[in-house]
Amino acid sequence: MKKLKVPLVETLDVLDLSSVGFLMETKAQREYIDIVNWAEYPYKPIVAFDIARTDQNLYIRYFVKGNSLKALHLEDGSPVYTDSCVEFFMKQEGEAVYRNFEFNCIGTCDAACRKSREEKTSLTKEEYASIRRYSSLERAVFPEKLGVYSWELVVAIPFCVMGLDPDNLPEKILGNFYKCADDTEFPHFVSWSPIDKPSPDFHCPEFFGEIYL
Repeated sequence: MKKLKVPLVETLDVLDLSSVGFLMETKAQREYIDIVNWAEYPYKPIVAFDIARTDQNLYIRYFVKGNSLKALHLEDGSPVYTDSCVEFFMKQEGEAVYRNFEFNCIGTCDAACRKSREEKTSLTKEEYASIRRYSSLERAVFPEKLGVYSWELVVAIPFCVMGLDPDNLPEKILGNFYKCADDTEFPHFVSWSPIDKPSPDFHCPEFFGEIYL
């Protein structure tokens, strides 16, 4: 089982998201999304992420370099997994539900509390608004562009939106990090923690790794 430790970097909350990169570069934990779980989808872009936290928020800074770029969805709650997309899934130990936070390359989010892929409760508008995001790309939709592109996305997810009490955080949660782009010229399904399933499926908490807070 994959494991990581999330460093506490209290000053992140006082910085604008566009300027947290220099601090996360030196203080955050860096990990890679580089596991190809399904041979029929061999394409693997270069993907890394930095992760850190404050008392109130979890910060993830994604770096992506790969073939093609796509962002058709601007409204939160849209199927961003069909665009150039990065994802974070998590759950508390012992809980029957898990949460997914999916972002396309311009920062549009689709998130929910789920019992399964089909059974979910989506975030409210207020909860979506509380998730801060910064993309290195312009906040505008565009059709798929072929070629090699690099982009960065920083997100700050409040612990309360993750179902956690900021004043009483658990020692660890379970989770996984993903990169996908289902409806593109180079569809791929890459993960941080390996998934032993016969076909692409990110909705599988049994394969989550350990994330120590």
